[in-house]
Amino acid sequence: MDFFGSDEILVMFVPILVYWIYSGIYEVLSPSEKYRLHSRRDEDIKNLVSKRDVLKGVLFQQAIQATISLVACKMSGQDAEAAASSDTSLLTVARQFFVAMVVFDTWQYFVHRYMHLNRFLYRNIHSWHHRIVAPYAFAAQYNHPIDGIVTETLAGAMAFFISGMSTRTSILFFSFATIKGIDDHCGLMLPWNPFHMLFRNNTAYHDIHHQLAGSKCNFAQPFFVMWDKILGTYVPYTIERRVGGGFEARIAKPLA
Repeated sequence: MDFFGSDEILVMFVPILVYWIYSGIYEVLSPSEKYRLHSRRDEDIKNLVSKRDVLKGVLFQQAIQATISLVACKMSGQDAEAAASSDTSLLTVARQFFVAMVVFDTWQYFVHRYMHLNRFLYRNIHSWHHRIVAPYAFAAQYNHPIDGIVTETLAGAMAFFISGMSTRTSILFFSFATIKGIDDHCGLMLPWNPFHMLFRNNTAYHDIHHQLAGSKCNFAQPFFVMWDKILGTYVPYTIERRVGGGFEARIAKPLA
C-alpha cells in the first residue's frame, strides 16, 4: 500500500498525467488559425503518420519511460525517510534544477545530432520523430522506442543522478521538462507564453529543425541553445505572418 502513495509511483505517473493535460489544453486552442505556425491543412497533408498512430506510439513510449523511472528510483536507494529529510531549500532545488537542465540538454544535443549524422540511425530510428513535419502538442514524445529510451529517458536518468536531486524534487523537474517539450512542439505562437520570454529555445526554434531545410541545425532541446551556438549548428530565424492567418517560422539566412 505504501508503494502506491510513494514518491516512486508519483515520479512514474505525474509527468505522464501532466503530458496529457497540458497537451490537451493546446489541442483545445489549436483549431484557431490565429497563432498557428502551420495551418490545419498543412498538419493533415504534411505529416506522415496519423494522429491515432501517434497516440499509440506515445503511450507505448510512456510505458517504457515509467518503468525506467521506477528502476532509476530504486537504484538511487532513496527511501521515504531520506526523501523527507533531504535539503529542499529554494537555493538547493534551484541549483539541482539548473544542473539537471544542463545535463539533460547536453545529453540530448549530442545524441540527437548523432542520430542525424548517422544515416542508418536516422533512417531506421530518428526519422520516426520527423514524420511530424508540422508539429502539434501531443506528438512531442512520438519517437521510435529506441530513440525515446536513448535520447529522452536516459537523458532524464543522467540529469537525476548527476544533479543529486531527491525523488520528490525529480517529480517537479520531470513535469517541468515534460511541459517544456510539449511547448516546443505545440505549433502555436501564443503572445502570452512565458516560455517564449524565458527561453530562446522555443516553439519556433524547434519548428525550424522539423522543416526539411532546417533538419541539420537547431539540434538543441529542450531548454538552452548553447550547444548549437558553441558548435556552429545554430541558425537564426524570423517569424512572419502567414497568408490566410497565423505565423510561419523561416530560416533568416540561406544555409551553406
